[in-house]
Amino acid sequence: MRVSIPGVPRLAEPVLLHVCITCRAGLDLREGDVPEGQRLHDAVAEALAARPDSPVRLRAATCMASCEQGCAAALAAAGKWQYLLGRLLPEQAGDLLDYGALFAASRTGVVMPSKRPASLKQVVLGRVPPFAAPEPAEPTQTAPENAA
Repeated sequence: MRVSIPGVPRLAEPVLLHVCITCRAGLDLREGDVPEGQRLHDAVAEALAARPDSPVRLRAATCMASCEQGCAAALAAAGKWQYLLGRLLPEQAGDLLDYGALFAASRTGVVMPSKRPASLKQVVLGRVPPFAAPEPAEPTQTAPENAA
């Protein structure tokens, strides 16, 4: 099976791309105006529809607390570094999916700027360490019934 980037294998674990749909990108909105974040989300959804084999799963989010940084999104997957992205535009939707595919193919989630699509080299606002799955509880040892 091929993904959106030739040579990038599809992994079992999906990559979640959270896009802030309330981002206004510094614009004053009037009643009925569509926030830039919603436009970005819609553009990614449209691009994703053309890539059925993409490892990226799109999720809408509200306020990612980076309002001074334009439209925001985050890439996340189990056991990988998570990235907060900013200064995004709807025109970068395809590049976000390409970045998501590279992120999916990376064991740790790290995709160096030189490997990202050109339009996304300077969009990382921060990263969060991977979270570990909870350790299974150790069995409780009980004393034998005859023990004193």
